[in-house]
Amino acid sequence: MNLVFGMIASIGELLIDLISVEEGDLKDVRLFEKHPGGAPANVAVGVSRLGVKSSLISKVGNDPFGEYLIEELSKENVDTRGIVKDEKKHTGIVFVQLKGASPSFLLYDDVAYFNMTLNDINWDIVEEAKIVNFGSVILARNPSRETVMKVIKKIKGSSLIAFDVNLRLDLWRGQEEEMIKVLEESIKLADIVKASEEEVLYLENQGVEVKGSMLTAITLGPKGCRLIKNETVVDVPSYNVNPLDTTGAGDAFMAALLVGILKLKGLDLLKLGKFANLVAALSTQKRGAWSTPRKDELLKYKEAREVLAP
Repeated sequence: MNLVFGMIASIGELLIDLISVEEGDLKDVRLFEKHPGGAPANVAVGVSRLGVKSSLISKVGNDPFGEYLIEELSKENVDTRGIVKDEKKHTGIVFVQLKGASPSFLLYDDVAYFNMTLNDINWDIVEEAKIVNFGSVILARNPSRETVMKVIKKIKGSSLIAFDVNLRLDLWRGQEEEMIKVLEESIKLADIVKASEEEVLYLENQGVEVKGSMLTAITLGPKGCRLIKNETVVDVPSYNVNPLDTTGAGDAFMAALLVGILKLKGLDLLKLGKFANLVAALSTQKRGAWSTPRKDELLKYKEAREVLAP
C-alpha cells in the first residue's frame, strides 16, 4: 500500500466540550468555555493542521451545536461530508473539569453520535482513506458500536486501521465484561494501537494484550512514549514544557503518529516518536481539545521537518 499520499479518516464522536474556566469540582464551578471536541474529531483536525487530507464520519443533532461543530470543522479544512444530522437526538455535550493540568470528564450518552447506523456511513470516504482511525468511546453504546465494528471489519486489509483505547470506564459501568470483549476485538483488528501506560496496565490485568499488528504506541505522560514494532522497542523522551491544558494532548499525539506513518518512508520509530511527542507537548500550550499546532508553526523544529518536509 502506497501511503505517501492519501487521506486519513476518523470515525466516532463529535461533541461540545464545556471546559471549566476555574479549577474545582463541577458542582462548584460557575463558568464554562465552549469548545469543539470528541477524540476522533480532535484527531481529524490535528491531521488537517499537519497538512494531510482529513475526513470525519460522525453524527450530530439537527441543532445549533451541531451546526457550530460542522462550521468549525470546515474552517479547519476537515471534510465534513461524512457528518450526518440526527432529527431525534441532540448533539453530544461533555463537561470538562480542570484540576491542575489533568482534566476529568462528565459525559452524557443519549446523544446523536451513539445513534449511528450503517445508513449514516459515507462509504466513499471510507474507501478513499489510507488510514481509518477510531476509538473506544463510540463503542460504548449501540447502534454505533455495531456500526463502527462492521465498518472496521469490512475495510480490514484494504486500509490501515488505527485504534485509540481512550478508556472511559464511567461509560461502561454495568457492562464491564462486554467492554473487555469489545476492546480486545478492536485491538486485534487494528494495525496501529495507541494507549496510555495506565490503560495498558488495566487491560493486561484483564488478560488483554495491547498490541497492534504493525505498531503499538504507549504514551507515558511526562516521560514521553514507547513505540513497539515486532520485537523492536524504542523509548522516546518527552519535551519539557509547562502544560496549560492537556485535554487534547493524546489526540494531538495520535494525529502526529498517523501523519508520520503516512509520510515517513519506512517506519523510523525514533523519528516518529520525536515528532509525535513534540506535537503533543506543544498542544498543551493552548486551551481546548483542538490544540494541535499547525504545520507552519512546526517547521522551525528539526523533529517536525524530518517528517513534514523531508
